[in-house]
Amino acid sequence: MDPKLKPLDQQVIVITGASSGIGLATALAAAHQGARVVLGARSVDVLDDVVAHISAEGGQAVAAQVDVSDRAQVEQLARRAIDAFGRIDTWVNNAGLSIYGRLDEVEEAHSRRLFDINFWGVVNGSLAALPHLRANGGALINLGSEASEAAVPLQAMYSASKHAVKGFTDGLRLELEADGAPVSVTLIQPTAVDTPYPEHAANYLPQEPKLPTPMIEVEKVAGAILDAATSATRSTKVGAMSVLNTAMAKFVPSLGDLMARQQIGRQQRDEAPHGRDGTLYEAGHGGRVKGRGNEHAADTTRAEAMNRHPAAREA
Repeated sequence: MDPKLKPLDQQVIVITGASSGIGLATALAAAHQGARVVLGARSVDVLDDVVAHISAEGGQAVAAQVDVSDRAQVEQLARRAIDAFGRIDTWVNNAGLSIYGRLDEVEEAHSRRLFDINFWGVVNGSLAALPHLRANGGALINLGSEASEAAVPLQAMYSASKHAVKGFTDGLRLELEADGAPVSVTLIQPTAVDTPYPEHAANYLPQEPKLPTPMIEVEKVAGAILDAATSATRSTKVGAMSVLNTAMAKFVPSLGDLMARQQIGRQQRDEAPHGRDGTLYEAGHGGRVKGRGNEHAADTTRAEAMNRHPAAREA
């Protein structure tokens, strides 16, 4: 059965990891285009600010504090959406983070916690959303990465988790298609995106981590997510480097490996590192859309970030 996806201004959209980066950009853009938005993240103070901002702009939004590694909390997020708006039309599993460090140096507990968030968070969100999406039709959108197909040195456990997300997403899509379920299942695969991602990561490197350039703007990823919410899409690679890197990993892996190894020296800033755990166990409370690829972003408050973010003002 072909999913019949609604226009954004008729949708209720649930987004995890909505307190910063891609999740926050997507929430702002969706609300601006008329969707009713349900925001989930651990940083409830940030979510309250975002809901207030959306409401002040004439939109509709509610929030729920959620750690996506806990299935019961994710189920509660789904109930929050139903209680507030009566249904769920699109569910976006966006929450995720990384660990910078060599595999033989990263603590096992940190690696397991990363999988609890990046992989099991997607599983929990998908399974919480499916009964509602099956009932009325809709879109399930999971955030993968170019690292779902190509490995990133010094972020190998992140790469492994995103490979797992792709395997789960593809398998779930096949099962739903076999059932004739009216649910579109999409994997979004961005290249490096200018968000606070490195600042939130756990870090074993001697210096502050960073993403390699070129980076794409977060609005491009938000746009791809919202396109998938209205037009059934199997997968979307966002950014030219995502297309290039995944193609090389598949067709010319030796060249892909060579280019990937060259990224080892491009993932650190000449600065003292932040705390080792990053936001693995504690919420970040940052509330920023942009990362430090924008030279002014590091000094931007979350309220200013929302006011300056183009998705809050224009589609």
